[in-house]
Amino acid sequence: MAGEEEKPLRGIAEAFEGLAETARAKAPSSAMEVAPFARACAHVSVLFGCLGIAFKFAEMDYVSKVDDLLEASKSISTLQSMLDLDVEHNRVREAGSHTRNLLRVKRGLDMVKVLFEQILVSEGNSLRNAASIAYAEVFSPHHGWAIRKAVAAGMYALPTKSQLLKKLNEDEASAKNQMQNYITASAAVILYVEDLFTSRQLGLDW
Repeated sequence: MAGEEEKPLRGIAEAFEGLAETARAKAPSSAMEVAPFARACAHVSVLFGCLGIAFKFAEMDYVSKVDDLLEASKSISTLQSMLDLDVEHNRVREAGSHTRNLLRVKRGLDMVKVLFEQILVSEGNSLRNAASIAYAEVFSPHHGWAIRKAVAAGMYALPTKSQLLKKLNEDEASAKNQMQNYITASAAVILYVEDLFTSRQLGLDW
């Protein structure tokens, strides 16, 4: 029987299902802790790596931001506390702030969610359309011309759907199930993070 480390898609889905329970609870006692959030996000890094050069920028940026949250979790207990500390010290929008990095990580989670949604409704073996839609919806509005051009060129080097599933050690039926599990769970987690920002009037477009 394959271990969890050999089934990264399952690991991603299960990690976010655990977070989603906290996100949906909406009770003061169920504040989301930084450590499990960051560990769950770290699972997603392998997927960016599997997508090749088109998302290399996203992989490098995402991994560094997740590493920052993992480090922050050693001294800050909850996401709420993390944002409030940055607000208190007027460093929310500073490069390298935990809050800024959380927003970037949120976009990574969002991109994967849209990518999975598109894969589930697309036919054929190409990932180009699904990946292009996910990039255009989530990342493109925040990128300059040079990055957008590089990503567009990299789309031609994406793995096929079957190659991606092989890298993830999944068959199509199992992959679809795990992707749907992630879509459902991550939607609750993404909304939870967005609410942290909007409730503090921090916005989401910076």
